[in-house]
Amino acid sequence: MRVPAVSDRAQLALGFVSSPAMGCADFLVADSNADAAGWLRRWPVWPTPTLIVHGPGGCGKTHLAHAFAGRTGASLVSARELAGIDPLAILAGTPGAVIDDAQACVGDSERILLHLVNAVGETGRTLLLTARQPAAHWPIALADLRSRLKAATSVGIGEADDALMRAVLGKLFVERQLRVGEEVLSYILARIERSVAAAGLLVARLDAEALATQRPVTIPLVRKLLDEKSERGDPSGSGSPEC
Repeated sequence: MRVPAVSDRAQLALGFVSSPAMGCADFLVADSNADAAGWLRRWPVWPTPTLIVHGPGGCGKTHLAHAFAGRTGASLVSARELAGIDPLAILAGTPGAVIDDAQACVGDSERILLHLVNAVGETGRTLLLTARQPAAHWPIALADLRSRLKAATSVGIGEADDALMRAVLGKLFVERQLRVGEEVLSYILARIERSVAAAGLLVARLDAEALATQRPVTIPLVRKLLDEKSERGDPSGSGSPEC
């Protein structure tokens, strides 16, 4: 297949927004996430019906949730969509459910989450929850939910290391059909926040700038964008937190 020229890609960009690949084959395993990936590969042979995967923002939890749901056929629901949904409806016709950002259930959706946790145990299904913190740190009001989640299997994902960040950056550039040298990757790694989300934001902005100016992605272009984003406190720079 012919790789589009810069001008071709500029025209394509007008009607197409690139989305990150979220399949199992696209999930890059490294030391920081190997334990979590291992538990998901062993599904459905889990010690408990509920598994909680926790880690800092941008470490790949959402990607893992999407990949797991795609491989197993489990229903995938954001915690913010959980309010008002019948837990049995979420499980209907599926081997289980995945709740991304489950910590956001604390408060209005606690009772629904409790019913869902109980339902997977009673029906032989499984539940994957992702969150930034272990459940022990969630300010849960319902004692029953607190005890159920405390008993669930829990595994952490650490901050992305250099090897994983280099692999992620390389994959993101390839997905956007951008050719970059190793010196560009090294320059970015020395300055970017250790977060998959921050890498995605930076690559997207580099792609847009390269299309707009019809320039290749080089160190001067990276420096220009990082300087601009650092001045604005943007998460793709090295000095600001990822949301």
